[in-house]
Amino acid sequence: MSTKSYPVTPRVLEAMEVTKRGCEELLVEADWLQKLARSEATQKPLRIKLGLDPTAPDIHLGHTVVLNKLRQLQDLGHTVIFLIGDFTSMIGDPSGRNSTRPPLTPEEIAVNAKTYYQQASIILDPSKT
Repeated sequence: MSTKSYPVTPRVLEAMEVTKRGCEELLVEADWLQKLARSEATQKPLRIKLGLDPTAPDIHLGHTVVLNKLRQLQDLGHTVIFLIGDFTSMIGDPSGRNSTRPPLTPEEIAVNAKTYYQQASIILDPSKT
């Protein structure tokens, strides 16, 4: 994070409130506030990334919490990078389980990735993603 301090305008405070709405805790709140302020001062939108591995045909319902927050940030003018990886799907993934998920073929991964994008696009604005 840059050491330069940017002015916290009413618009920045509004963006901060939108960010905090529905969150139990926002880690390093002062840093996030300054990132929002820098974005406002420089007129450069933030780029926020979410990466998922297409290990199953559908994204999990729990992802809607993050996707909704990302949509709010899109509505504030920021850019969301929705990244669909393939490495974990190709090698299998234990994700805290006793057994690993079976590795997927490149074709299965491609089908899952397409489904993930379609499902995420229900919430995210594809033109800002």
